[in-house]
Amino acid sequence: MDPVIALVGRPNVGKSTLFNQLTRTRDALVADFPGLTRDRQYGRGRVGRRPYVVIDTGGLGEPDDGVYHGMQSQPQRALDEADLVLFLTDARTGVTPGDEALVAELRRRGRPVQLVVNKIDGLDADVAGADFHSLGLGEPMMIAAAHGRGVRRLMDHVLDTLLPAEEDTLDQAELPPEEAEAEDAIRVAVVGRPNVGKSTLVNRLLGEERVLVYDMPGTTRDSIFIPFERDGQAYTLIDTAGVRRRRRVREAVEKFSVVKTLQAVEAAHVVIMVVDARENVSEQDAHLIGHVLEAGRGLVLAVNKWDGLTPDERDDVRRGLDVKLGFLDFARPHFISALHGSGVGLLLDAVREVHAAAGRDLETPRLNEILADAVEAHQPPLVRGRRIKLRYAHQGGRNPPTIVIHGNQTAALPDTYRRYLTNRFRRELNLWGTPIALEFRTGQNPYAGRRNRLTPRQQAKRKRMLRHIKR
Repeated sequence: MDPVIALVGRPNVGKSTLFNQLTRTRDALVADFPGLTRDRQYGRGRVGRRPYVVIDTGGLGEPDDGVYHGMQSQPQRALDEADLVLFLTDARTGVTPGDEALVAELRRRGRPVQLVVNKIDGLDADVAGADFHSLGLGEPMMIAAAHGRGVRRLMDHVLDTLLPAEEDTLDQAELPPEEAEAEDAIRVAVVGRPNVGKSTLVNRLLGEERVLVYDMPGTTRDSIFIPFERDGQAYTLIDTAGVRRRRRVREAVEKFSVVKTLQAVEAAHVVIMVVDARENVSEQDAHLIGHVLEAGRGLVLAVNKWDGLTPDERDDVRRGLDVKLGFLDFARPHFISALHGSGVGLLLDAVREVHAAAGRDLETPRLNEILADAVEAHQPPLVRGRRIKLRYAHQGGRNPPTIVIHGNQTAALPDTYRRYLTNRFRRELNLWGTPIALEFRTGQNPYAGRRNRLTPRQQAKRKRMLRHIKR
């Protein structure tokens, strides 16, 4: 089993920067902003042929309010899971009372600890590290995580401590079995506006307090990837930050959070769109759903906070969904309560159905049969007196299902007829929960742009006709 390494320390000492270096990704959101990371972020990396799991955590020792009190539980859980702790400190601020308090906590936990002094770029390493011997954690490792300086030497030292010598000779091809597992996993992004219950839903699906939940918009800032398994099927849940209207986004951190959310949508197979039943469906909800459809991702609509509504209020919500999200007729809504768990168990069944529909192989004879029936029932319109002909169809891709239709003058086919064909294919093939992409291709005329050369006999005839016209 791969060793687990937890990154802990005070806020803004560079834990997320080091996490990105160790995983060779940009999964962790990084900014010069204390307390940016609030949830545990897991990643995989390796040095040479030696793999490891690294956990990024929020800063310990934050102010004592509701959000930060909840944040403290995330590093504590990471310490319980870790085989070794990398305790990060800041070379530019030196040893602080917060560092000393964290060292006392680490000693109580009894986990192996490696002291790491970060941000030594531009400083004399020996002088910068001298004060940190007073923490009593042994020889500190000096790094500059932002530039990668000293990171390889740090991980060689850590893995020499954690991995037995015989594990260092593993075959390179055998190292990442998790990649094979990830290919079979269904990636599910949970998106929506702030404070609609996305993190509560993720925790309910996992059955544990995996991500921070607080009654304040914007609690989640980063996109958190969480693998888990249910009924033999592997999933990767992606908890995302809430997306507000652009004019209300003022902090730079929130702008990056929105970017990470949109990237999570691109990375997902299926998106669970969470809307608040106690609020009207907003323009921002429709805009976010539009982005999901443009990305071609399968969609499950979860109407949260359904508990406590009166029958009249529930009827109003259903009517609002029909009016505001009429274009989403292919995604069936699920009415749930993430807080109490009602209806949540059916969401993963819906996710599996949508994922299966998006990845189906469509038989060419069946597609042509549906196309022929659709054209016979409703002919395409005339264009400059000529009928548009749709000749045959075949599958062009999956996720989303793509159907390629060949014909003539297809560029002039109106949007209404395209929607008619989409709905016809969806109904006949039972492709619910996923958008369908139609691609139209027009065959090229091999004689287009070429002049017809006259034979000598035709040229003589043409001359006789011209002489007759002149007379």
